Parts: sequence; structure tokens; C-alpha cells
Amino acid sequence: MAHPRAISTFTSSGNRGLDVGYNSGNVNAHFHPPAERPETPPNPKSTIPFRRDPDFVDRGTILDQLHEKCALPASRTALVGLGGVGKSQLAIEYGYRIREQLPETWVFWVHAGSTARLEQSYRDIAEHVKISGRKEPKANIFKLVYEWLCGGGNRKWLFVLDNIDHNCLFPEAVSAGQGKQKTDLDGKDLQSLLAYLPQSQNGWFLITSRSRDVALKLVENKDIITVEPMAKPQALALFEKKLGVLGNDKVIAELAVALEFMPLAIVQAAAYISRRAPRYSMRQFLEDFRKSDHKKTSLLNFEGGHLRRDLEAKNSIIITWQISFEHIQRSRSSAADLLSLMSFFDRQGIPEVLVRSRARTGIESGCTSQEESGTDNEREDGKKSKSVSSEEDGFEDDIQILRDYSFISVETNRTFEMHALVQLATRKWLEASGQLEKWKQQYIRNLSVKFPVGEYENWTRCQALFPHAKSAITQQPRADGSLREWALLLHNAAWYAWRKGSVAEAIQFSRGAMGARKKILGQEHKETLSSMAMVGVAYSLGGRWDKAEELEVQVMETTKRVLGEEHPSTLSSIANLASTYRNQGRWKEAEELDVQVMKTRKRVLGEEHPDTLSSIANL
Repeated sequence: MAHPRAISTFTSSGNRGLDVGYNSGNVNAHFHPPAERPETPPNPKSTIPFRRDPDFVDRGTILDQLHEKCALPASRTALVGLGGVGKSQLAIEYGYRIREQLPETWVFWVHAGSTARLEQSYRDIAEHVKISGRKEPKANIFKLVYEWLCGGGNRKWLFVLDNIDHNCLFPEAVSAGQGKQKTDLDGKDLQSLLAYLPQSQNGWFLITSRSRDVALKLVENKDIITVEPMAKPQALALFEKKLGVLGNDKVIAELAVALEFMPLAIVQAAAYISRRAPRYSMRQFLEDFRKSDHKKTSLLNFEGGHLRRDLEAKNSIIITWQISFEHIQRSRSSAADLLSLMSFFDRQGIPEVLVRSRARTGIESGCTSQEESGTDNEREDGKKSKSVSSEEDGFEDDIQILRDYSFISVETNRTFEMHALVQLATRKWLEASGQLEKWKQQYIRNLSVKFPVGEYENWTRCQALFPHAKSAITQQPRADGSLREWALLLHNAAWYAWRKGSVAEAIQFSRGAMGARKKILGQEHKETLSSMAMVGVAYSLGGRWDKAEELEVQVMETTKRVLGEEHPSTLSSIANLASTYRNQGRWKEAEELDVQVMKTRKRVLGEEHPDTLSSIANL
């Protein structure tokens, strides 16, 4: 016999339980809590977490461009630029101006630097606008906010996504309900972030990002506004506002140039100076900044002065960039390698040919370049091999990533440019990871292979590479093999400087090469003697005859003993000494040496050899 079933439904708010006497059947009790009371819609307001900056400096036409692009319904605009260039500060000021001009408009500020921060920002929006259902344990907060943004009525909003810098914004599972249910934005339960940014006539989006690639996933290319460092007048105005007084115009200008007009670096410097005033001045800061890379890094690592950056963001511009370096290292290590190599060159005119090669080969192997080794990368039919094509594609992809992050820019003649402070930050990052020496040696290797001797026919190439050789003077490597390459580079650069008549540079380069070669090769090695001779002719060029004579006598005597009296290097050393004697007015001694050189060259090389003719001309 079937037992009867009793079904009871309780809807009163006063029911606290159910008392049942004897019952041999099933009892199903359904409790319906009272419906959630509708909340009164609040008045529009701003959720910008920073107060307005009284020291804000207008950045030319950027805010005008923002107003123009954002005037269109359902628009999406992105501010893209290097970390520390002031993108968020522009977005903050724009948000405040919108509230002034359109007080019935909501301004939502969303931290997009991480999954957790993004989700919390969405929850904050839901709370501010009192979205029904937001407190449900399994509520999809992204969907709720999306639906509110799409809602009808006259509501208007500006939605700022700040610091959305990485493609993998959601690398881990995203909470869909207060940490209980986990879903992925790219999975079936939760769509991608883009799906939760509606194309609504009610409002518009403003994105800030260091990465153009990321921005292009959210906006059209035409809707990207590139934020560059400040113009000089803007940088000076920011310095003066932050310091509170007008400083020495010349010192402020020089310091602004040294900091490359980077807003975050300027704010750091002003905070550092202010903290130590009156015992510390702008001039002292500038002098300290110029002392060394180590001192620069110390000053730029100062964490202070900026109250309008996210709590998780670093106020140090060095650390700000290094966070991006690490992301590039994780996502595409070959691009990080390229950045590492480029950080040692002069900041301007970095030739593509010098950074394409990132695999070390030594002079000792006997192969100094593709041209010299006679190899090529083409098949007999003239078409490039697949491996070469793949390598070129990879190089272009690496370049694009570094451009997307604004770490490099492309010049018209297949050369690249970097900010000097970005180079410094990169080298310090390499130093911290134990990679500095490796990439320094690669830089020396690539440059020494391509820098030719300084004769006239090579001047065009020498001129293009000379600034990078100047950068190498302070980048002496440790390993003997690399030190030998460094010496070769300096020797050829000295040769070019000597031929061009640049006395100080010829002496500086040649002395560096001579010292390195003495250390690793010894006093009597032919490369050491060649460098000593180069120092001698550089001294002669500068009118330092006594020093030139001292070295040239040493070289002549050593080459005679080691190489023989008729060796071309010996004859050249004798000719150099004769030239110095002539410059000193010691005509007879000079003539004796010139005659000796001429006779020997006629006998050994022949009467029509260029060196023979040169010695005849000297007489």
C-alpha cells in the first residue's frame, strides 16, 4: 500500500521551521525567502580612485584628440606608450573633465593589470550602481555589469580600462562567484573580456596600455593615440610645479634632457630633491646623475613622489620597465634577447645588420662575417631557404613586439632607436640576472666584425658605426677572447679618428686597444705593436712629439728584433718615426730614415709598389 505524501509550502517570513506529528509519507518543504527589494538607483558619480592632480601639465593636443574620438557613440579609444610616460595621468584628467562637462555621466575606473584586480573593479561597479543579484554566491559579475552597461534609459557612462598591458590578462581561472566557482574567460562558461565590453550607444571606452598589440585587440588602429615623452616646455613646467619654485632654468633644462622628458622620472627626481632640500639641489642631482650608470640607477629607483599611480604599480621608472622586460622574456624570449643586445649600442642609428646576429661566433674560428666566410643563404635557384625565411620572420616578430611596447622605434634607413634610460634599465636587468657579460660580449663581437679599417674607402661605413664604437669604450669585456675583439674594434675606430683628424678620440681609442693587447697578447705581439704605432701617430697628430717619438722608437726596435728589418711593419714603424722627426724639425735624422725605408721597399716590394712610391714622396 502506497504511503500518502504531504507537501507544504511556506511563504511567510515568520516561518522558522516545520513541526510534523506522526507521518508515514514523504514531506517536501519549499521555503521561499522574500524577494530582494529593488534598490533606489544612485545618482551618477565617478569611481576614479585618485584625486585630481593640481600639478597636471597639459600635453598639447592629446586631450583634444580624446574628446574628438570619444564624442562618437560606442567609441573605443586607447592611449598607448612607454611605461611612465603619463598615460594614466591623462586618463585621470580626462575623466574629471567629463564629470565637469557631463555631470549625468558615470565614470568607471577599472584596474586591468591583473585578473583579480579586474574582477574586483567589476564588483565595485556592481556595488556602486546597485545591480540586482550582485551578492548571489554564483553571480557572474562580468555578465551583470555587461547587462547594466547595455541597459536602456538615459544612463551614460565612460569606462576606463587602465593598464591592460598583456595578452594573457586571464592566464589563470577567473572567479565567477566570490572564489567558489572558477571559470576561464576563454572557456565555455565565460566569454573573453571583449565579449563583456559592449558596443553600446550609452557610453564609450578609454583604454591605457603599454602594448600596441594588446590595444589592437580592443580598438581599431585609427583609434590609438600614441603618448610620447613630454615636450621640453611641458617637462620644465612639470618640474617647476612639483618643486614649487622656479629653479635655475639652465639646470632644469639639462636635467629634463637627462631624464629624456619622461614624466615619471621627472616626478621621481623632484620628489628626491624635495625630500632632501635645502641640503640638496637640482644641480647636485644632475651632477650625481651624470657620475655613473650605478648612480643613475640608484636615483631612478627612488620610490616616491607619485600619489596617482595604482597601489600595485611601481613609482620607480626602472622597475616599471623591468616588469615589462620580464613579461617579454616569458612570452617571447627571442625578443628579450634582441632588446638585451640593443641596450649596449648608442641609442640612435642602431643598424639592423648589427643586431640580426645573436649567436656568438669567435674570431678564433677564422670566420668573421658572412661576407668574409663566403657563405650565403640562397639556394641555387636564387630563392631563400625556408630556414632563412623563418629566421627573418622571427626577427620581424621580435622587432614588432619591442615596438608594441615602445621600447624601440624604427628609423627610415633600416636602423633603430632606443631611449637611453630604457637601455640603462635593460642592462641593470641583465646584471641582476647574471646575463650582462654575455650580451656585452655579443655586442662587441657583432661590432668588431663590421667595423672596417679607417682608410678613406671605408669612411661611410665607419661614420655610421663610430657612435657605437664610442659606446664600446666604457664596455670593456672580461674574457680574453672578447677583450681581443674589443681591442680590434678600438684599434680600427682609432684608425678612422686619426684619418679624420680627431685627436682626442684617436688617442682615447688607440690607448684602450694598446692596453688590452699588452694585457692578453704581450708587449711583442704584432697586434700590440700595431696598437703602439697607432698611439704614436695619434700623439703626432696632436703635436705631442716627444711622446710619439718614445713609442715609435720602442715599436721600431721591437719589430726589427721580432719581425726582421725588412718586414713591412718594421718599415712602417721607421717611416712613422721619420715623420715625427720632420715635425720636430730634425730634418737630417728624418732624411736618413726615409732613405733607408725607400731603398728597402724598392728592393723588397719593387719600384712601383704604392708603399715605395709613398716613401719616395716623403723624401
